[in-house]
Amino acid sequence: MSARLMTPAVLSFPTLSRRFVLILLALAALAAAGCRSNPIQDAGPSPIPPKATQQQVEEAIVRAGAGLGWAMKPQGPGLVIGTLALRDHLAIVEIPHNSRSFSIRYKDSRNLDFNAAAHTIHKNYNSWVQNLNRAILAQLSML
Repeated sequence: MSARLMTPAVLSFPTLSRRFVLILLALAALAAAGCRSNPIQDAGPSPIPPKATQQQVEEAIVRAGAGLGWAMKPQGPGLVIGTLALRDHLAIVEIPHNSRSFSIRYKDSRNLDFNAAAHTIHKNYNSWVQNLNRAILAQLSML
């Protein structure tokens, strides 16, 4: 009878090792999933200085984006489209503006894990938009 009994340490070691590995894998998967996508955060409306003209605002938006590597393309009065291409990622925003305010809104993307149902995107996207918003505000403050 005692020959068939094994010590608890011998019996539990393989089980604990498998459990430990499974727990680590599950935690790693959760961490990876959580780090990659965040809710999309549009910027604005942000104020525009009272004496700024529509042309000055558009030029300030284009200068700010170009300074950060965005390709900025005016699409007529009150709208600029900004495109940022980094490595294999592409972010496209629309920047509507009028005499009182401007906003930065998600338009499209490629390779940024955009999920329309959950309204989430790669975590770096929100930083890019915040940086663009700050740069536009800085340009507008010089008007």
